[in-house]
Amino acid sequence: MSKNLIIVESPAKAKTIEKFLGRKYTVKASMGHIRDLPKSQLGVNVEDGFTPKYITIRGKGDILKELREAAKKADKVFLATDPDREGEAISWHLAQVLNIPGDQSVRIEFHEITKDAIQKAIKKPRVIESHRVEAQQARRILDRLVGYKLSPLLWRKVRRGLSAGRVQSVAVRLIVDREAEIRAFRPEEYWSLTARLTTAAGATPFSAKYYGNAAGRLELKSEAETSAVVTAVQGESFRVLAVKRREKRRNPAFPFTTSSLQQEASRKLGFTVRRTMSVAQQLYEGLDLGEAGHSGLVTYIRTDSTRIAQEAEEAAMHYIQTTYGQEYIPLEKREAEKRAGEQGAHEAIRPTEVARTPDSVKGFLSTDQYKLYRLIWERFIASQMAPAVLDTVSIEIGAGDQIFRASGSTIKFAGFMKIYIEGEDEDASREKEDEGLLPDLTEGQALERLELLPKQHFTQPPPRYSEAMLVKALEERGIGRPSTYAPIIETIQARGYVEKVEKRFAPTELGQMVIKILTEYFTWIIDVEFTAKMEGELDHIEEGEAEWHQVLQTFFEPFAATLKDAEEKIGGFELQDEVSDVECEKCGQRMVIKYGRFGKFLACPGFPECKNTKPIFEETGVVCPQCGEGQIVERKAKKGGRKFYGCARYPACDFVSWEKPVSQKCPECGASYLVEKKHKELGLVRACKNQGCTYMEPVEEMEEVPS
Repeated sequence: MSKNLIIVESPAKAKTIEKFLGRKYTVKASMGHIRDLPKSQLGVNVEDGFTPKYITIRGKGDILKELREAAKKADKVFLATDPDREGEAISWHLAQVLNIPGDQSVRIEFHEITKDAIQKAIKKPRVIESHRVEAQQARRILDRLVGYKLSPLLWRKVRRGLSAGRVQSVAVRLIVDREAEIRAFRPEEYWSLTARLTTAAGATPFSAKYYGNAAGRLELKSEAETSAVVTAVQGESFRVLAVKRREKRRNPAFPFTTSSLQQEASRKLGFTVRRTMSVAQQLYEGLDLGEAGHSGLVTYIRTDSTRIAQEAEEAAMHYIQTTYGQEYIPLEKREAEKRAGEQGAHEAIRPTEVARTPDSVKGFLSTDQYKLYRLIWERFIASQMAPAVLDTVSIEIGAGDQIFRASGSTIKFAGFMKIYIEGEDEDASREKEDEGLLPDLTEGQALERLELLPKQHFTQPPPRYSEAMLVKALEERGIGRPSTYAPIIETIQARGYVEKVEKRFAPTELGQMVIKILTEYFTWIIDVEFTAKMEGELDHIEEGEAEWHQVLQTFFEPFAATLKDAEEKIGGFELQDEVSDVECEKCGQRMVIKYGRFGKFLACPGFPECKNTKPIFEETGVVCPQCGEGQIVERKAKKGGRKFYGCARYPACDFVSWEKPVSQKCPECGASYLVEKKHKELGLVRACKNQGCTYMEPVEEMEEVPS
């Protein structure tokens, strides 16, 4: 019997789709990209119109052979990679290696992996969109040019091992700039004065804060100013001057985009961006739901749009009406204003079936999958509900010629708040004034003063970026795209340019030095506005409004000139050796961190008089499973320098592993850590070590920059 071939990226996606289509279809996975630029060379012919040199990715030969054989046997080939630039590029590469003509309608696109969506997509194949492919190719070449031209310069001029990425460097700059703000910050003193009041003896007290006088608002900047107000009201009676009541409506947040999902999962679930995207991918690709079969639980997870399909809106309305009642249906539809740079090609992230509540599928999901699905489901349902209605009251209270104010609110109608309330970052909520319940007060009513509470405060510096705050900053400035935030954050940490201190990003000395060099010699490369403009140019290529060769040429000419100038001028940069807390047992001096052929090591600063050195063991954050006491650290074999992992308590504990432990619980079986290893088909993966557990997730490998 003849069959049609459908090619997707991942085995999980293939498994889900195959269950929706009959025996006439074979579904195979490409395991992501099958071709890329070579790692060993630039791979871009700049003189010949930036022609890329694509090669088969190492380890993908057998997969490619299998796909070619399957394509030869198939009556029809469909390319069903993800519905974005990256997916379009993978389909284009597949068409190239499978010799599929460019005018053939082989590309199918769907935004949710459900039976209905797949069957509709099969009926509407299209040709591969060349502009999308060109936009992805232009980004890839841009990043390669910066990485492979700029990084070797830093190696030669400053220190071996340094590297600079087009977008990652801008992210590091944001963190470095924020640290400079914090260091330059000078706290300023200010005071608050709170009056504790009551309507009568024995009644519940409430608080009112000092506002000013009849002339307007006054800020208390010193203890003397505060004491003067306290003295002024000492003999005065407190009386209600004005009562203002009003009804306030609060609208729900829109459904999740990739960025808002990453931020909210960080705030509410404590997930890293990488963890959020990994779990979201599992929900999108599909899971076994028992009698309900295999199905995707959420729509496509890489989107910058809050738009939803009409059928999804109607399903939500039906669920809300039958579950909560007609009063929870909004009177009018709200739509978010389109942001600059928003592509809006996809829907927002939402559940594929509204009736599939989190609790109804809890038994089929891992803990992480359940938490994230519940977050997505609740956010979506709440976004379609009526606004909350709050009764707010503002009270103005006089004591002599001094004025105090109190405000409070009560929920008159919960609306969407019955299900979900959006979280806030520290910088947004830090200065929010608490609102409490107030007694029923009337104008002219006398109040009894219980006490006056003066309090000294100091202004606070801006906080360091959390993951959620950094993602928000990148999005607001148009840096990168939501699908790139996870690799950006991972890369800048792996390169040692930033580190997490109490879950906040702080720049290392190395990161600050690199940004200093780039700021001095490559100002426009790490300029936030320039980088955002380049993202806009890539969007124009995708929309057919810009020609990709011209965009690259416009970028490369000044870049090449700057490189040449920097090659001649860079000098005098010297990274000071970082002093460790390890004491040299031979001479007593504090050892310093040095960089050698095999990475970092400790050396005595007394060289050449003292030649003592020690290896540095990088901690993995995983407790040794054998002794339960020591940390597993990275070591290097004496012969060949191959990395392995062992207990820091060696020789007391002899635990060793060739696979890198990762401080991440297994979402399937709850094992305390995963390991990173090479998989024949998937490349680098994180997998569970427990026997019988098959959990595995691919890891995006960072590109190595040659010397």
